[in-house]
Amino acid sequence: MLDVSDEVRSEIGDDEADRLLGGAHAPDTYECTSCRTPGDTLTEPTSTVLFIGDETAVLAFAHSRCIPSQVVPVSEEQLLGAVRSISQAQEPAAAQPPVAAPQQPSYTVPVQEPAPAAAPAPEAPLPAPAAAGQAAVLGITCGLVMHGGTGHAALVVEPTGPVGRPGNTSGTDEFLSLLQDAGFQPLTDVDVTPGQLSGWSVLMVMGQLHAILQPAAAGGSTGWWQAHQPLQVTDAWRVAAGKQAEVTMYAVPAGTVGRQPREDLLRLALERAAAQGQVVAASLPLAGT
Repeated sequence: MLDVSDEVRSEIGDDEADRLLGGAHAPDTYECTSCRTPGDTLTEPTSTVLFIGDETAVLAFAHSRCIPSQVVPVSEEQLLGAVRSISQAQEPAAAQPPVAAPQQPSYTVPVQEPAPAAAPAPEAPLPAPAAAGQAAVLGITCGLVMHGGTGHAALVVEPTGPVGRPGNTSGTDEFLSLLQDAGFQPLTDVDVTPGQLSGWSVLMVMGQLHAILQPAAAGGSTGWWQAHQPLQVTDAWRVAAGKQAEVTMYAVPAGTVGRQPREDLLRLALERAAAQGQVVAASLPLAGT
């Protein structure tokens, strides 16, 4: 009943994967790393989820209905936080990754923590490949945005400064064009639910927001944005994301939407930006719960 994906197998090795499938290192019972309810590897389909940091890896278990078997790249600090959370209920098997840390997408920039329910997000002044050597930080705000009278869980991504392509130090902001290259589409009407973007997803683990994942060049997925530590979201946001099994991601250039203290103001700011052609968006499947 245990599923070990090809990407997990490539990280832990064939011998360890075979031992897991044979029941040698897999627990009979576990607490699902996604929904936090009990699971049984002997009676129900179970996924292996490998969290990989810079130096270590932790193997956790989840209901297959909650999250598929996959490798989740995280920072070392985030991994330690996840270990503490998981260890409160179970003792997951550990494995050392036989390869280097997962490759990062070429246009990823450092990020600041998302804030729940459209509250201001804190600063995280980290270096980034932005204009003329200046640091750019991604501000990510969580909030419910109405589409056709229904509240949808949304993430609004806005950098604090221009984001250029690797090697471009001219100061030209190419943030939206980079995302359009990845499949995000221009949005002119906030009341319309954008199309789902294949290969991308929003990772929720144990009711907390962990990452936005994008397709990896070698297959599987890798982190496009990762929380510095697992982050709480509001119950309403989590319920909406779970009900629709997806999250709407909006991206805007620096200085377009700003920090809005209420969800109605966030929507108004998005509407103004969309009318100016300054929004790209996509619906991202929800991984986990």
